[in-house]
Amino acid sequence: MQREEKMKTFYIAIGVLALLSQGFAQSSAPAAAPTADGRVSNSHIHLFTKDPQVQRHFWVDIMGATAGKMGPDRDMYTLPKVLVIVDKGNPTAGTEGSIVNHVGFKVRDMKDILDKVTAQHFTIQVVNPNKEAPTQAFFLGPDDIRIELLADKNLATVSENHQVHFFSPQIDAMQKWYVANFGASPQAFGKVKVATLPGVTLLFSPTETPVTGTKGRALDHIGLEVKDLEAFTKTLEANGVKLDAPYRRVPQMGFAVAFLTDPWGTRIELTERSAPSPSAQNRQPAQQ
Repeated sequence: MQREEKMKTFYIAIGVLALLSQGFAQSSAPAAAPTADGRVSNSHIHLFTKDPQVQRHFWVDIMGATAGKMGPDRDMYTLPKVLVIVDKGNPTAGTEGSIVNHVGFKVRDMKDILDKVTAQHFTIQVVNPNKEAPTQAFFLGPDDIRIELLADKNLATVSENHQVHFFSPQIDAMQKWYVANFGASPQAFGKVKVATLPGVTLLFSPTETPVTGTKGRALDHIGLEVKDLEAFTKTLEANGVKLDAPYRRVPQMGFAVAFLTDPWGTRIELTERSAPSPSAQNRQPAQQ
């Protein structure tokens, strides 16, 4: 019981910080980013699931997403500020114990969503401040993906993207890395560090518990959209960032892509939609 109370207090604290971050005004301008030049924004989260139908029901019927397809075995769910891409697979674990501990969404009717979550027998971990008028909640969704909800009755939609929340023993270094390489705007709230990009708030909470990388888990990677991706990846490499898969164009899909892993194990996909056509002497797209 003592451990449960400590965990509840911890999640309430980071949730309050997340709420504050929505309206926080910085006292000074963020440091200039040497590589990003303000051209990075949020794109997607990419999930693996044992049961695509459970994921579909969750994102469409509970979170209000619009369903689509990206191929015969790849589903796509559209919410404001994020795409949720789902592949059928056998994830090694949920998000708990991963460097990405959970993802967060603002919701218009918290109680309605929690009622639906309960009806589907997902595990609700924390509801704050009370069950009649909750403003924040944590639960384990499909494939044990931890999800945070923050109430916003002024939303025009059922839900919208808000955050990716990292648990790390090196939060200062993580924040600096995302600021330096992606041009995120830094903020801080007590022990929680924050870095914002268009469409997403990145939060970094300290933990003494060992965490692992995201690859192969239910949340396999996060996605960022980048303008002029080819030049951007060259700058990353010049700054010592190793790419897992180099820049390549995917003409049939109308975008370009590259992959990297941050120093703490977060797998990241970089994309550029409607990437420019290569010139006559440009190379053929590399194989991933």
